[in-house]
Amino acid sequence: MKKSKLTIKDKQIGKWQCVSGCGACCNLTPEERPDLEEYLPKEELETYLNMVGEDGWCINYDHDHRKCQIYEQRPRFCRVQPDNFESMFGIEPIEFNEFAIACCQEQITGVYGVESPELKHYNQETTQN
Repeated sequence: MKKSKLTIKDKQIGKWQCVSGCGACCNLTPEERPDLEEYLPKEELETYLNMVGEDGWCINYDHDHRKCQIYEQRPRFCRVQPDNFESMFGIEPIEFNEFAIACCQEQITGVYGVESPELKHYNQETTQN
């Protein structure tokens, strides 16, 4: 099945997707996200902060298998979906793919590095036909 493509600034961007084995979004270090209070209601902010382990990673992240242990029951703020991004960040659905892909690339770069195999894999997966 062929993935849809968006042409943005003469660059092909694929449809956003979660890439298995990444886990960069599970690095929740609050100091690296100083604007949490701007887009998370008080109850969700409390849930978020309670999910942060001593090392900054989500307590529900399985480092050995690089996957979320509560993926199907994860909170709203962990769900990369157009409606969530619209309510949390004011991102219109038409802008979702570009914004979500850029967010993932930024997070992966921050966690694993610009030359990381994780970033290369993510870019390959989101731009494949």
